[in-house]
This record gives sequence, C-alpha cells and structure tokens, in this order.
Amino acid sequence: MIFSAAIIATALLPLALSHPLEKRQNALPPVNSPVDESVLQLALYLEYLEFNLYTGGFENFTDAQYQAQGFPPGFRENVGVIAQTIQHEAVHIQTISTILSNAGFTPIKPCSYRFPDTDPRSFVNLANMITSVGIGAYLGGGSLLTDDPPLLTAASSILTVEARHDAYLRTGLGASPFPTAFDTALTPVFAYNLAQMFIVSCPQQLPIIILPKLNFVGPMSSPNLQPPVSAGTLLKFTFDPSTFFVKVDPNAQLYIGMVNLVTNVTFVEATSCGTGCVTAPVPQGAAGVAFAVLSTFSGGLNETQLTEFGTLAGPAEVVLS
Repeated sequence: MIFSAAIIATALLPLALSHPLEKRQNALPPVNSPVDESVLQLALYLEYLEFNLYTGGFENFTDAQYQAQGFPPGFRENVGVIAQTIQHEAVHIQTISTILSNAGFTPIKPCSYRFPDTDPRSFVNLANMITSVGIGAYLGGGSLLTDDPPLLTAASSILTVEARHDAYLRTGLGASPFPTAFDTALTPVFAYNLAQMFIVSCPQQLPIIILPKLNFVGPMSSPNLQPPVSAGTLLKFTFDPSTFFVKVDPNAQLYIGMVNLVTNVTFVEATSCGTGCVTAPVPQGAAGVAFAVLSTFSGGLNETQLTEFGTLAGPAEVVLS
C-alpha cells in the first residue's frame, strides 16, 4: 500500500510542479538584489548535490543491504525516489529554479559528481555530512536575505525540511537526531568549498573563490556517532603549503579555527606532524558538526573575517557527535 501510494505521488509530481506553479507565480518570493540571486544560486548548487547523493543512496543499495547493516525496514524508501527525500530535493530544485527564472536570472545547471560511499552505512554517514553543509549554507544565507522577508521565509521553510532529513539519517545510524542545541552556520564561500570535494566537473561554476584544501585525516567518529569525540582528542589535518594565497614562514605557529554552534569560532594551537601536516585538539564545548580552517591567527576573528582573509586552507568538516 505504501509502495502504491508513493508511485502515485511520484507520477503526479511533474503535474503538481508545472500547473500549480504556473498559476501561483505571483505568490513566489521576489529576487530583489544580486545578493539574493547569489544566495539562491548557491542553494540550487547544493540542492543538486544532495539530489544526486540521495539518488545514489537509493539506486546503489538494496533493502536487504540496508537491513543487513542495521537499518530498519523501509529506510531505503525514505531516502529514495519512491518515498520522501528525493521528492523533497526535486521540489526544492524546481522552486528555486522557478524563482530565479521569474526574476530574469538563468538557474545554474547540475554538475557531475563522485561520492566515496561504498555501502548503506557509509552513504548515510556521508549524507549526514553533506546535509549538514546544506543546513549551514541556508543558515548563513539567511543573514544575507534580511532585505527580502518573503525570500527569507521561503529559504527558512526549506531549511527546516533539510534539518528533518538530517535527523532521520542520524536516527538510522543510531545517533542522536539532535546532538546540539544550535546548528552551525556557514558563509557562502565555506559552503561552496565544502561541496567541491564531490564535484567532478560543472557546466558552470559559481563566482565564488576556491580556497586551498584542508584534509581531515582523523580520527573518524564511531559508526553511530556515539560516544562523541571528546574535548582534547587530537585531530589530524593535511594540506599543501604551496597552494597558500600568501607566503607563510615554514616555522610560523599555525592554528586551527573551529567554527561550531551558530558562528562561534574557537582557535587552538596546531602542532606540526611534518610538512603539510598538523594536529590540534578538539576545543572544549565543541559538538555536532564543526568546520575547521587552518590559519596564522590565534583568535579575534569571526567566521566572516576568517572567510575574507584569515584562512590559509579549508574548511574541513569534522563530525564530533
């Protein structure tokens, strides 16, 4: 019965997207500025990424494979075409594209993607990470839409659905669906750079700077994210100093700036473990998903300043709980 209802819903989706949207075009929020457009184009860029991720998570693994790794019956359908998540992402893509088109802007096209998941559990862990980037991008983008309340409301309504997706994924892993009291916002530059590790090629990239890469090596969190990675645990990162935008003394003290819980940034000293390698402890109070950048600054910068001039490499996503 669930299968039949979902098939009907899927069959009706194109009709529901085309005709009601045509009739209600005037009800869609306006795009009042180039900033509004840039926020929407990035949102669309990330929605395409999530759509392709969830499509693979549904098509590449069977119900039996999901259940063999401890996921409940029906979990695959709830991240797949037949049930909820991909339909949601498709509607988000259609809605954002229509808002842009109505305002006279050309929506970006999807890229080609490569995801490193090899089984249902690695897919769900990856989906938790990528969805957390999407949540962070919507949170950070909201502060740029304050001059356009209807558009801010529309973006916020997508954000809450993204958060529900992530809670469902985390529950499937056996982790807490709500590990922290606050999520972490991301600047557009940081969100865009975090997406790049899954991009093979794009017909059109966004006009956003690509920062030097910071690779999180480990330790990885436990399969069900419990127990949390405790404060003081040494995290290892690698990078290529030759890609820095500025010249840095090889003997200079480096720091890891950890963006976590809204836009809080905590700086900790990094210890060299060789050329292009540092370790740094998890800061006290860090939890959920954090985003690390390599910097020569020891503190005093907020996330926007880190984005504009304080980052040597990064960000790298670190799942703590």
